[in-house]
Amino acid sequence: MTEMMISRRHLLSGSASLATLALAGCAVSGQRLEAETPRIPADVLATYAALPNEQFPVPAARIDLVEPQFWRQVVPDRTGERPGTVVVDTASRFLYLVRDDGQAIRYGVGIGRDGFAWSGRASIAYKKEWPTWTPPSEMIDRQPELEPYRNGMPPGIGNPLGARALYIFKDGKDTLYRLHGNPDERSIGKAVSSGCVRLLNQDVIDLYERVPAGTPIVVM
Repeated sequence: MTEMMISRRHLLSGSASLATLALAGCAVSGQRLEAETPRIPADVLATYAALPNEQFPVPAARIDLVEPQFWRQVVPDRTGERPGTVVVDTASRFLYLVRDDGQAIRYGVGIGRDGFAWSGRASIAYKKEWPTWTPPSEMIDRQPELEPYRNGMPPGIGNPLGARALYIFKDGKDTLYRLHGNPDERSIGKAVSSGCVRLLNQDVIDLYERVPAGTPIVVM
């Protein structure tokens, strides 16, 4: 009888120990999961906050869907271009605005799919707030569902050009290449568009305010 009581006591003690270990394991696992989930700094959340005073209110960006390297930030300038130049590095999915202090503002972008990209030196001929989007005839030929917009899609949150568009001309001719807004956070850092450079709406609004018409642009 005594041996049975001792065995039962050992069993209960062992069970309690296993339960304790299990709870400890959950706690450790939870701590590890929390540590592996990046916390978004308050200044980044503020950068991509909602813009309710826009003509079409812009919701806060789901910046958690964007890899941190593509968040807007100031970095050392290694472009070699003169201050005020916009540089698009398509390979790295970055757009730089060169400053005069040896640094540059870097924005994450989405770029054109292979076969639809443009590159070279040009200038930003003009800019528009909440632009109308008119798909080129070649795009309509590829995507007949765009036919209703042959004469233009009205501005708004659902418009592919987003909150702002900057129009790129070379030698006085429209390249049909744009820097423009975009509501799809998952496209940043990807090659998904039909040639144009996409920025989050908060970023394109910031860029729009910083660069005047005539700004030189280099697309690599």
